[in-house]
Amino acid sequence: MVTSGSVPHADGTQNIPAGAVKAPGVSGDGDRPRQGRRNLLHRLDIKGAPYAFIAPFFIVFAAFGFYPLLYTFWISLHHVELASMNLMEWRGFGNYTELWQDDRFWNALSNTFTIGVLSTVPQLLMALGLAHLLNYRLRGSTFFRVAALTPYATSVGAAALVFTMLFERDFGLINWMLSLVGIDNVDWENNKWAAQSAISVIVIWRWTGYNALLYLAAMQAIPRDRYEAAAIDGASRWQQFTKVTVPGIRSTILFTIVLSTIGATQLFGEPLIFGQGPNGVTGGADNQYQTLGLLLYEEGWKNYQMGRAATVAWAMFLLLILIFALQRVLKRFTSRKS
Repeated sequence: MVTSGSVPHADGTQNIPAGAVKAPGVSGDGDRPRQGRRNLLHRLDIKGAPYAFIAPFFIVFAAFGFYPLLYTFWISLHHVELASMNLMEWRGFGNYTELWQDDRFWNALSNTFTIGVLSTVPQLLMALGLAHLLNYRLRGSTFFRVAALTPYATSVGAAALVFTMLFERDFGLINWMLSLVGIDNVDWENNKWAAQSAISVIVIWRWTGYNALLYLAAMQAIPRDRYEAAAIDGASRWQQFTKVTVPGIRSTILFTIVLSTIGATQLFGEPLIFGQGPNGVTGGADNQYQTLGLLLYEEGWKNYQMGRAATVAWAMFLLLILIFALQRVLKRFTSRKS
């Protein structure tokens, strides 16, 4: 039967009138560009969406991290004063040459290293022992974990101010306790090693609990069957700690070493407040506890030499890169050894 809208030909075919509905799945020439756009948008959605999600981070990092880093390097190549930042005199690597020959820089680097050792080694050892105790089932374990983190939540200004009063020469609590055992008053600020030890105590108090919680989280990830197997073999608690716990958290220990080293390199607030005035910027009358952070502050905001301050900042940055490289080498060495 032939409908009125179609006329059959002699060969049996018939004309399809314009505007007739096409069979499903059949697309004309007009739908191909639209389908191509849809495929393009689909590919952009699949491949471009992840980059769009992380783009805000890279934009913020470029604006407040990468650009200041490059601009600081550009300033370090000039003679720039704080009062006239728009006036720059090209010096090339002259600031770096002078810094290399400056005794104050090497003194600050030495003080940074010694304070870092005095604060990092006891801090991490105490944190490891504290985490080992918290790893056992104790009553009120949540309270002890929060208490361990409380010093970290305390501001550096408040902590340094309190400890400065404790280490005061004439009326401090520490000297009063030492006098009970017959030890004369210690001039904590003017004596080099006493000052560095006092500053290290402040750092230890603030960061021990934080590192202890990092160790605790790593310890709780160690399977319990390892301890059970060690106990069956007759291992004591100390042997379980040295043979099971420490190897199980080796990567976390390396991470905290690098983190503490970076913090020691950037040490600023504790020695600044410990000086109680102008001596805080210079790290004491004889620069006996001046760190790299204090030297940067002195050059930029006391001597108004922003070019030299930027040079110190880049020296600290290069030092951190060196520490990171040493950490990678140490991690590869320990992984091969294990």
